[in-house]
Amino acid sequence: KWKEAKLLKQLEKQKQQEAAEKDKPEPSQTNKGRAYTVSLALPGSILDNAQSPELRTYLAGQIARACVVFCVDEVIVFDERGEDIKSVEGEFSGIGKKGHGCVQLARILQYLECPQYLRKAFFPKHQDLQYAGLLNPLDSPHHMRIDEESEYREGVVVNRPTKQQKGSFVDCGMRREVQIDKQLQPGLRVTVQLRKTQNPESKLYKGVVVAPHVPRTEGGLYWGYGVRLASCLSAVFTESPYKGGYDLTIGTSERGSNADQATLLPFKHLLVVFGGLQGLEASLDADQKLDVTDPSVLFDLYLNTCPGQGSRTIRTEEAILISMAILRPKITAAFSDVSSSSISLKN
Repeated sequence: KWKEAKLLKQLEKQKQQEAAEKDKPEPSQTNKGRAYTVSLALPGSILDNAQSPELRTYLAGQIARACVVFCVDEVIVFDERGEDIKSVEGEFSGIGKKGHGCVQLARILQYLECPQYLRKAFFPKHQDLQYAGLLNPLDSPHHMRIDEESEYREGVVVNRPTKQQKGSFVDCGMRREVQIDKQLQPGLRVTVQLRKTQNPESKLYKGVVVAPHVPRTEGGLYWGYGVRLASCLSAVFTESPYKGGYDLTIGTSERGSNADQATLLPFKHLLVVFGGLQGLEASLDADQKLDVTDPSVLFDLYLNTCPGQGSRTIRTEEAILISMAILRPKITAAFSDVSSSSISLKN
């Protein structure tokens, strides 16, 4: 009798829980996406601190992993020496030697961010990528497996003739190609939104081309980072791809104020800047366009993210992990009371 009474109590409890779950309102779909962006800037000269081509490549891989772990949307590689390099195109001599760190770092970051099934289409054999195949994969949400189901996919427009009024064909790393709604130039990288219902007997999938930010703003997915080269520190701010630039900028330095006491207000576009071997002061001295001597005046917040450090120096790849780990809960807190969907994204 005691066992029966216990079982009846358990059944009643279970029924009450099920009833409570049914009464719960369905979560709103409007808050699914993420409207704000996080950008990270660092000098390419940090690769010069590595002693061999393998270590240079591994250092770039560490930075790429840190950016993906903390959902960074844009990586800016700026030049501390004023070499004025703005493209990763072309050949140059000197892998593993001093200099050209910006180009090599940007190229490896781009290579790792690209889904594996698209790399042959966009990255021909290059000496900068000699050891990139040994790096740990980023395993980002847009790095899909062949049979993985997803609403969005990255793809490349294939060079195939299409009928008039019909869209191009895109290789999205699946067993079948995707026919999109637009006629596009072959070799172009596109973000495709697949239709929810597909004809299983068709030889093709159907989809539409969307802007690269749509998986983030509407689907709530982290969709990799973009890479931008800046000729100097000032170009990091002035050449922003976002309308109106960055509305919250943070500089990191051991001379900054304690990050534990800092609070962030809601923002549209956040920029976090890291210095090289000599800190942000060296980048400031090399920039002819900036007349200031104190780097703290360039930023809204100038923070020391590791106060009381036991080492004389903190390497940039370590500083990224430490700083982003401290800033992550502060970013979450800034948007906990304010709906991120109310902040309009203006690209």
